[in-house]
Order: sequence, then C-alpha cells, then structure tokens
Amino acid sequence: MTNFLAVERALRTAAPYDLLPAARAALAEHYGAVHVDLLLADYSCKVLQSVDGDPADARPVPIRGSAQGRAFDSRERVQMTGYEDSVDLHVPVTAHGDRLGILVVRLPVPPAGEKVAPHVVDEIIALADIVGHEILVADRDTDVYLQARRDGRLTLAAEVQWQLLPGRACARAEYEIGAQLEPAYAIYGDNFDWAETETTLTLGVTNGMGEGIQASLLTSLAVNALRNARRAGIGIADQAALADQALFAQYRGEEYVATLLLSFDLDTGRVEVVDGGSPQLWRHRDRTVEHIPFEAQLPLGMFEETDYVTQEFQVEPGDRLVFVSDGVFAALSAKGEAFGEKMLARAIQAARLLPAAAVPRAILHELSAYLDPEPGPDVDDDALVLCLDWFGRATRP
Repeated sequence: MTNFLAVERALRTAAPYDLLPAARAALAEHYGAVHVDLLLADYSCKVLQSVDGDPADARPVPIRGSAQGRAFDSRERVQMTGYEDSVDLHVPVTAHGDRLGILVVRLPVPPAGEKVAPHVVDEIIALADIVGHEILVADRDTDVYLQARRDGRLTLAAEVQWQLLPGRACARAEYEIGAQLEPAYAIYGDNFDWAETETTLTLGVTNGMGEGIQASLLTSLAVNALRNARRAGIGIADQAALADQALFAQYRGEEYVATLLLSFDLDTGRVEVVDGGSPQLWRHRDRTVEHIPFEAQLPLGMFEETDYVTQEFQVEPGDRLVFVSDGVFAALSAKGEAFGEKMLARAIQAARLLPAAAVPRAILHELSAYLDPEPGPDVDDDALVLCLDWFGRATRP
C-alpha cells in the first residue's frame, strides 16, 4: 500500500498536462513498470490514441480487434497480454462509470514463472481510476487530453455540442447510462444531459432544428436554460416552461428545440415526463421491446408562454430504456426506406447482452449498416442514442 500511496501522490500533484510522465516515473519506481501508456477513446469510440506526443502524429489503435480495445469494451477490470519476460496490464480508465480510455502498464514477469501478485493488479486498477478523475480535473486547465480524443478535426458546431455534455456514460447503484452522438466530428443539433440528487435523476434529450453552428447555438441555449431552471430547484414542467420562454425571447418562434425531459424517483421508480417533440423512448422489458408513447406537447420556443404538464410511468428493476432522436428512427436508406420501428426494435434486441455504455454504439453501427451496407462507416445525419439500465434502489446484485 505504501507504493500505491506514493503513486497516488505523484498523480495528485502532477501538473495538469503532465499526468502520463508522472505516472510513468512513479510506476517505474514503485512497481518496476518498464512501459506505461495512456490511451484515450476518440469521440466516435472507434479508436484509442495515446496522449504522448503530437496528436497529428498519433497512431490510433482500433477498438475493434485489439487487446486494448477488448479491455476498453470488456466488463472485466483488467485484461492481460503475456510476453516472454513481461506482461501488459490493460486497465480501463474510468470516472464515475464513464470509460475514458486505457492505462497500459508493462511489468516484468516475476521469477520462476509466477503471476503478477493480485494485490499489485488491484492497486493498478485503483490507480487507473485516479488517473480518470485527474483527467477530468486537468481538462479545466489543459487541452492535452481533449486533443488526444480527436481522430480528426471537429467542426465548430461539434465542438460546442461535446463541451455541453456531462459525459458519455454514468454508473450508479440504481442505474447505468451510456450515450453517443453521431456523426461525432460534425454533430450539430442533438444533445443529452443528466443530473442526480440523493433521491432523483433528471434526464433530458434535445434535438435542435437546423444545421451547423446555428443549430448548436440553439441547442446550447436550450440546454443551459434547462440547467438554469433545474438548479433553481423546480420541477421538469416548470423547467420546460422557463426554457421555452428563453428560446422564444431569442428566436421569436422561428427556431425551436424538440425535447424529452424525465425525472426518476430513485426510491420508487416513478417517472415524470414532459414530451416536447421528436425524441422517442423505447423500453426493453424481459423479452419485449416496445415504443413508449407520450402525449406530445409543443417543442421549446415554438410559441410564447407555453404551459407544460407532466405525464407518469413506472420503471421496474431490469428495465432497459433506449432514447433515440429522429436521426435514428426516421433515417432513410439509399432506397428511401426509413430505419423505422421494426429495425430499431431488432437493433435494441440484438444489444441485449451489452452493458449500457456499449449499447448506443451497437445501435448506431446497425443504423450505419442499414443506411449504407457497402462501406457503412458512419452515420451521415444528426443521430443520438442514449441507453439507461434501471436496477432500482437496494435491488442491484
């Protein structure tokens, strides 16, 4: 434990841009590490890139088909790759359930062919979590880690949208969340947000009209107006009403934002909903996948002083909720056929064994293959998928 505390101290006191050099020096001194690297997932979650060196010269490691990628996607806490005289530990770097990347630590093989001591593995896993939290703190003062996440240049609209997000995943005792925006490097109108208290989870999915920077500025105003109202301690109906007023005051009804707002009671599973537009909610319960419709109300900012009312439904332990924007369910193939309810239900069913954080990427991959089965690399239109797995309070194994 003395070694662990020494490395932890080195990470806590490192300059914001200097986490990897500090980790290398401390892990070499206290654990005998002969190689250390920090790889972060890019915005599309397709490659892992080292924070070491110039981002323009980085050699990305594909998440699919690599040892590092298997560690990133796996439910396991560590993956090992053995060599003749050393072993690589591939440890997920996380922050409150959000996997940021992988810490690779190469240790010499102990004498007589022994395995790496279990307590050493446990301590490096814990240190990887500390690295994740330090990255979040360091992002306030340096661009090093944000640059490492880029496999290409973001549009200005995408830059605005990604800076709005709370993260790509979140894990608590009562629930797990995973979300993804595509095209990751050119997103403009879709967004998501969440916040929790001791007793509630507030979740919002927004879809601003238009394209480019104008759509991202519209969505930015909507998200921040909703946050401002939420932080005043009022309910989601009033949050929607105040955000509606802010948008109408700015755009006079010429531009508006489709929004789905939900407030979960963590003790009971009761959910209040305000449906203000196009984002859809699908539920996977037992073996059934179904669309959960609500009474649609006006999008935020369409008319002056719109009144919003809440509806209610109940979530049960084991439920999976999947939220999608119109860029998913209304996306058209080259033949002009919509992805639609049948294909979306099939994609949700196919991802049933994946953790919540991996579900959005799986659904978007199915969408991409449907829209363009030949190359199928990306989704062209603005598309959002958010997955929430509900465990309930005091029921999660």
